Amino acid sequence: MPPGTPVSVGFRGVATAFKRAAVSQCHPSMLFALLLPFLIVFVGALLLLWFGWTPLTQWLAAQAAQWEIVNDVDAWLVAVGLFSIKLWLIPILACVILLPISGILGLAVAAVFVMPIVLRHIGPRNYPAVARMGRHATIVSTWNAIWVMAAFALGWGLTLPLWLVPPMAVLLSVFWWAFAFSRMLRIDAIVDHASPAERELLLARHNKGFWMIGFVCAVINLLPPAWIVLPVYSALVFAHYGLNALEDMRRAQPPVPDPLAGDPRPIAAPPVP
Repeated sequence: MPPGTPVSVGFRGVATAFKRAAVSQCHPSMLFALLLPFLIVFVGALLLLWFGWTPLTQWLAAQAAQWEIVNDVDAWLVAVGLFSIKLWLIPILACVILLPISGILGLAVAAVFVMPIVLRHIGPRNYPAVARMGRHATIVSTWNAIWVMAAFALGWGLTLPLWLVPPMAVLLSVFWWAFAFSRMLRIDAIVDHASPAERELLLARHNKGFWMIGFVCAVINLLPPAWIVLPVYSALVFAHYGLNALEDMRRAQPPVPDPLAGDPRPIAAPPVP
């Protein structure tokens, strides 16, 4: 990086966001915030398994009965005295369908409900000079969560047959979760502080950085133990990256007051000791 390059630019900005998020995650309030998305995911998974497991497995069994390749392989395995592939294939497919639904619900909860807690925690402490100039934050955040969940579910379902082709199962899982993390959390990270014009500019300038963070989170998401901390930790990473980028942008070019937002003089939050 040339001297004077803002901290938020490129890989340096992404690495800084992950390091700052790790420090913030150790705060008691952020550790307590882990409970909300974890409980949502846990309860959601139980409900989906309770109400959706039987009809889904029955439907998958009916569909698998029409797959000639599966029937031929199953008949061969049974004939040589091994096992029936259908006994394993149907439950695995059901888990592949149901678990991501509970996971995306947990991420949406982190985006809509946990991100404001994250911003109230790190904003005054780490970015006291970044004033809140966003408008209609709740509406924007909720609508963004809805369309991202819909796109994720549709894309996941349509590309599910490709999982039979190695190594597409891993690649598609990483891609769709990178999409979910980056598209869901990048808006919520800056919607409270950035004006609509600033938000559009930030997303254009730092699109690669947001996608890089989403990709790293998607890779971490492959490890089941990480599911407990990842919704909140990923929110912290995106919040640090977004607010840091907004701070650098305003330092280089002060924001233009929005006459529709009321008082044109933004007031920065006081630092928290």
